[in-house]
Amino acid sequence: MAKFILKRVFYMFLTLFIVATATFFLMKAMPGSPYANEAKMTLTQRHIMDEQYGLNKPVIVQYLIYLGSMFKGDFGTSFQYANQSVSSLIFPRLAVSMQLGLQAMVLGVVVGVLLGAIAAIKQGTWADSGATVLAIIGRSVPNFVLAVILQYYIGLKLGWFPIAGWGSFSQTVLPTIALAVAPMAETERFVRTSMVDNMNQDYVELGRAKGFSRMEVVRKHVMRNSMIPIVTLLGPYTVALMTGSMVIENIFNIPGIGEQFVKSILTNDYPTIMGVTMVYSIGLVVVLLITDIIYGLIDPRIRLQGNEG
Repeated sequence: MAKFILKRVFYMFLTLFIVATATFFLMKAMPGSPYANEAKMTLTQRHIMDEQYGLNKPVIVQYLIYLGSMFKGDFGTSFQYANQSVSSLIFPRLAVSMQLGLQAMVLGVVVGVLLGAIAAIKQGTWADSGATVLAIIGRSVPNFVLAVILQYYIGLKLGWFPIAGWGSFSQTVLPTIALAVAPMAETERFVRTSMVDNMNQDYVELGRAKGFSRMEVVRKHVMRNSMIPIVTLLGPYTVALMTGSMVIENIFNIPGIGEQFVKSILTNDYPTIMGVTMVYSIGLVVVLLITDIIYGLIDPRIRLQGNEG
């Protein structure tokens, strides 16, 4: 097991190194200047700014400085906010995005599991068809389209919830629903497929032969076995939602990390773009590592395959 975990940790650091390297050189290849008032700057002022941010050094030196600083948890200083570190820009906003993402994930998974279970138990009925149609709609309609529809009809026409802003729970309801639809649809599809497959297994017939009711077998055995594949799905989805949705946060004017990411791209704020990218990547690889370890603990076959690979 130790060898399995060490190999996964090595892959995690290798992935982060590749992401950091690719992000750095892509930022260097981007057109434009990070200085907002470059046209009004004199050559002397430009040299002073380059000296301050280390942009007058060779690219390879900048790259090594960037890697060394990132290894110590320092993402550098923002080009757009004077003397403000990227970490101080990211982490307060990360808390906002994490709250919104967590709410959306819980709502999406709970509703998705309920719909998937109903669809599997009532297979072939109108309930199954209705849940499947909801899942298809959830996967087909982009969340930014749903966000605008919710703002117009529920926020503006009915006036049930604020259409934008951040600070109270009511302001989180509409963006939470908009973000929750995709994980809800995906969870419903996984749960239904997994439960239908498990309900056709021999152990279900054995349970029924021992006198258990159909619902008892479903609740005690089928549901539990059907939840294992969901672990794979939830990890990346959780990271994606908790590290911010660029479009949803901009539509609802939420001061999250996604909104900051969009602003940074528009202003060529390279350190902030790289910082947000690395925070997302670190979250994703850590969750994938935890998922791999959990799978290795649950199923020894996966652990053995990983050791051989």
